[in-house]
Parts: sequence; C-alpha cells; structure tokens
Amino acid sequence: MSHATTPAYTPQILIVGASRGLGYAMAADFVRKGWNVIGTVRAGSHSGLLHALADANPRRIEIETVDITSLDEIESLRARLSDRTLDILFVNAGTTNPEPTQTIGEVSTQDFADLMITNALGPMRVVERLSDLVPADGLIGVMSSGQGSIADNESGQREVYRGSKAALNQFMRSFAARQPRERALLLMAPGWVRTELVGLMGDSRLKKACPASSMF
Repeated sequence: MSHATTPAYTPQILIVGASRGLGYAMAADFVRKGWNVIGTVRAGSHSGLLHALADANPRRIEIETVDITSLDEIESLRARLSDRTLDILFVNAGTTNPEPTQTIGEVSTQDFADLMITNALGPMRVVERLSDLVPADGLIGVMSSGQGSIADNESGQREVYRGSKAALNQFMRSFAARQPRERALLLMAPGWVRTELVGLMGDSRLKKACPASSMF
C-alpha cells in the first residue's frame, strides 16, 4: 500500500525593489535560506545582478516589474499575484533627491513631490494593496532609515530625504493602528550600508559603511 506524502512547505517573500543594494542582498540571502523569492524591478532598469541570481536559481526566484510611483502598475502587480500567499511582503524601493544637501527651502517643488511619492506614498500603496496576500502570521515590512527619526535628528542635513522617511514612518504607524494587534509589521532602519544610494548622498561615512551583503 502506498502512502501519499505532503510536500514540504516553501515560504515565499516578495521584495519590492530588488535590483540592487539592500533589496538584492535580501533576495540572495532568502534564496540561500531556501525561500521562494519574487523580486521586482522597474521596467527597462538595469538589473543584471537579480537576473543572474534568477538564472542560477530558476525554481527559487521570479522577477516582476513595477514602478511604485504608478498606482496602475501597483494594481497590475496585485492582479498578477492574486493567487499567491506571501509569508513576507517587504518594500525596499526608495531614492534620494538629486541634490541631497539642499534644504527644504531650496528644493524644487517637483523634486520634493517626486521624493515623497517614491519614498512614502508608493511604499504605502504597495502595503495597502497587497497586504491581503499576507496571512495573519506573516510579516509586512518597509525599508525606513534612522534619518527618519525626529528624536535623533540633532545634526540636520539631508533634510528632504529625512522628511520622506519620517513620513513613511508615520504612515506605517497609522497602518499598524488599523491592524489586529497580533499582526507583525516592520519598519527597518539598516544603518549605514554601502549601497549606490548612500554613494549618491555623498556621505563621508561611505568608506566605513558595511557592504549590503553583510546585512543578512
């Protein structure tokens, strides 16, 4: 008599913004841990690292496209993943303004709006639209920054970027207030990590920052 065996469950994570930096490092680490990974890139963006990872792990990683500044693209991603269960939904996508040293009085209206949409509105739209794919015992997280802390801001600098991350923190906190208390939510502040974004900020601590791959 034969006995049917139940296949081992493989957990799944969606990483929004996985083409480089911390997002790519997360994708590589979760693949190593045996997870199935869905990583997103923007259409037309250079994502050689993620595609190479997918080629090396064809059964472990899928690549989707989404621009989180577009509500239509977020809705399309939600539709394509409608039959999936996400054990972790993590939004890593983010950017800085073209001139990170500008004060709030110097930044253009367009640059301010672009940064707020990319760093605060876009991530929260992803969370709002896709959270129902995450079971009650799953995790929803977004990539924040210590620079989004009001209490820790004693030096100023990078004012617009700080403001965008502070906004993200507040929006995520408000989202949490609407969820059951047992729902696991994460605002991740990774510290100074050597990524392209930190390089764009021109920060003097770049040489001391740890590589993204060492975070996981």
